[in-house]
Amino acid sequence: MKTCRLLAVALTAGVPLAGPVAARPAAQAAGNGPLEITSSMMVEQRSAAADGTTRVALVKPTGVSPGDRIIFVTAYHNVGTQPLTDVVLANPLPRAIAYRSASPGSPAPEVSVDGKTFGALASLRVRALDGSTRAAGPDDVTHVRWRIARPLAPGSQGQFAFQAVLK
Repeated sequence: MKTCRLLAVALTAGVPLAGPVAARPAAQAAGNGPLEITSSMMVEQRSAAADGTTRVALVKPTGVSPGDRIIFVTAYHNVGTQPLTDVVLANPLPRAIAYRSASPGSPAPEVSVDGKTFGALASLRVRALDGSTRAAGPDDVTHVRWRIARPLAPGSQGQFAFQAVLK
């Protein structure tokens, strides 16, 4: 299995963000597969249109504030000459980020509340301070990941995206 851990970007309210973050997967660093991974972030920018409606555009952030909606995009590209199988793209979330949902047009990721057990959010539980357990919610998510079920042919590329907010 080729697991690609993306670089986590620490976000603090009002602090400028770097441009797109590129990460080389561990599999490529070890010589096991030429999978190029790029991670980028976009924010929703709302503006009033002349007709009185509100327009929403996705733009590269220069800074974010609590409550801002952030779209994380993970793009992948098999730059090798052989198909890749069992590709898993995993993305840890910085503590300042609260997961919300898959972006429209992107399949829902598997999520985790501990970095070890992944599944649909509805199937996960977290332990409360009193020792009891409760259903996990979007604010409990610490990691997202996608599995590419079919072999990834040479030259194949695609992307996954999810929505989050800055806490």
